[in-house]
Amino acid sequence: MSRPIVERLAGWWPLAVDPAPETDRALAYLEASVDAETLDAASRAVAALVVVVAVGAGVSVAAVATTRLGIGVASAGTATGVAVPLGASRGVRFLSTVARTRALGAAASLVGRAALRLRIDPTVERAAAFAARTGRGSLAASLGEHVERAAGTPRNGIDAFAHEWSDRFPALERAVTRLDAAASAPTAERDRHLDRAVEAALDGVREELASFTGEIRGPVTGLYAFGVLLPLALIGVLPAARATGVRLSIPMIVALYDVVLPAVVVAAGAWILARRPVAFPPPRVGRDHPELPNRRHYAVAYGVVAAAVGGYVATQLVGPWAAPVAAAGLGVGVGLVADARPAMRVHERVRAVESDLGDACHLVGRRVAAGEAVETAIADAAAQLTGATGAMLADAADRQRRLGVTVSEAFDGETGALATLPSRRAREVATLFALAATEGRPAGEALVTTAEHVAELDRVEREARRELTRVTDTLSNTAAAFGPIVGGTTVALSAHVTRTSTTAQFGAAPLPTAELGLAVGAYVLWLAAALTVLSTGVTYGIDRTLVGHRVGVALCLATACYLAAFVGAGLFL
Repeated sequence: MSRPIVERLAGWWPLAVDPAPETDRALAYLEASVDAETLDAASRAVAALVVVVAVGAGVSVAAVATTRLGIGVASAGTATGVAVPLGASRGVRFLSTVARTRALGAAASLVGRAALRLRIDPTVERAAAFAARTGRGSLAASLGEHVERAAGTPRNGIDAFAHEWSDRFPALERAVTRLDAAASAPTAERDRHLDRAVEAALDGVREELASFTGEIRGPVTGLYAFGVLLPLALIGVLPAARATGVRLSIPMIVALYDVVLPAVVVAAGAWILARRPVAFPPPRVGRDHPELPNRRHYAVAYGVVAAAVGGYVATQLVGPWAAPVAAAGLGVGVGLVADARPAMRVHERVRAVESDLGDACHLVGRRVAAGEAVETAIADAAAQLTGATGAMLADAADRQRRLGVTVSEAFDGETGALATLPSRRAREVATLFALAATEGRPAGEALVTTAEHVAELDRVEREARRELTRVTDTLSNTAAAFGPIVGGTTVALSAHVTRTSTTAQFGAAPLPTAELGLAVGAYVLWLAAALTVLSTGVTYGIDRTLVGHRVGVALCLATACYLAAFVGAGLFL
């Protein structure tokens, strides 16, 4: 929502507001164009509008239908309106938390760059400025702000920076303390202190993620049991419950499965994601990237075609009630996959280039330490490395030789080898090569040591994802296959029990299969999207492209599994 709209809505609220300080800090961190007071007033105005509309709709429904249904509509709308201000403030804080988590993924790299500079020049101020200047993202920007504020004072800025982030990542303060110790240590002991500084940052990542993995096992298991298994199991006993006289209407089932349960799952997922300490998400690929065609309408067209075809096939093979489920699941799923696929190809290229960056740094550093020029060392390393990393180095060496540009411009210039590769790590390594080009042989050994740190950081990331995947695999499989299969099977079982039971003698009409299938189908699709977002966010961190692609695939699989399970189970009942 744009700033003018928010400000206009805020002007409609006549009373004074007192937003929480946390909301103001979150908006400041996100660099939002509105302040907390404006957002709070706007959300209250929207809440009042929703409540008025809900009450009016409830009165209208009561006049043309039943009083009970009108009261239900009014109550649901009023509850939604009351939740708007809370959702706005908590949503902003959640987004700020996710952004900070993403930023802290670069903490170890930042410490490593500062340590490399200190190996060449034992001055903390220059090391801090170098680490801030050569980094990307909000963490490097935060360090840069502290360095600027400390200019002309006895402070160096990096201590205040570490203290600011210590509540989110305590290991950063320990690493900075060791950097300070290294700057004042004798030359013979400096390398040992710098190694300990980088190790402190890496150990902090390991400890934080290990603690997070242990902390979320219980909540994830509870979410799986009470948000997935139990609700799906209850579907199969609904006809029997009605046969015993329990009054469960379709509106009640819709409210439970399509409103209450999704809200609980989303809230629980947000709670879990907000506790992730560090994230290593893939690079963000903006819409202005040259490899992303500016044709989003094609993705919409693919989605519309998939929805039409899926709805028609579902009507023919399952029944008319299945058409909305197939259209929604396949339409949205195919559209998301088509929209995210070009960016996913960029992600794959980034991973391929980053896979051998540690080896590249080692090869170049070893040759520079032996007295070779950086330009020659890069060309030699490109010849020894195969795959995307070697091709990237060869491209940079060729540009530098043909155009006569600097090492920095050959990599990160307007037409450099990394111009269309949104890899933070590749750009950081290229910056280190540029530093070696100006510092010469002293930077060679520092590059070799940095290569070991890059390789260690890769290992830490892989181990963290491996451990988190063990926790989230069940969620992923449930979202895409197990949950939809159970849902389709239980709806088929409910239809069979309804056909063969005599619930009418107990004063309870059978549950209509079409309405029940729609209600459970909507729940299955909700579940596929929510659990996939949670699983991806826990393992990799929230990334729009990766989440969109995985949610699209999960929706397509969930739709197919749900309808296939209903048909398959019906053949055996």
